[in-house]
Amino acid sequence: MKALNAHLPRKRKRLNELLRENHPHVNCGDGSTHTFNKKELEFLARIVEDDEKELLELPIMIEVGSAGKGCMMVRSQTGIEARLFSQILGMPVPCRFDEIALFKPQLQVLRRVLKTTTQYVFCA
Repeated sequence: MKALNAHLPRKRKRLNELLRENHPHVNCGDGSTHTFNKKELEFLARIVEDDEKELLELPIMIEVGSAGKGCMMVRSQTGIEARLFSQILGMPVPCRFDEIALFKPQLQVLRRVLKTTTQYVFCA
């Protein structure tokens, strides 16, 4: 699993911090740099409330293999991600016990819109 997840950021950054950077990025565990699309960050900034920009950590981590077949999971302590996903998908996306379950059709839409602000993490 460690090799599969080497691309993950060492530390995520908050949306408001990334918006202030000329070249928004995070450093990854394998020594590479994950760069965010500035227009994508601005899109997120228009959707979330001002106070949520200080709380939303990016990239949003999508867990593969932790929620069962055909379902992926996003952990959320604030519920911001669920509200964000609801806006993008045009449907309610509940956050239960700090977890958001996503199914393949939802994930396809979200990844199309949030290409650089989401990443997969592989779980056993």
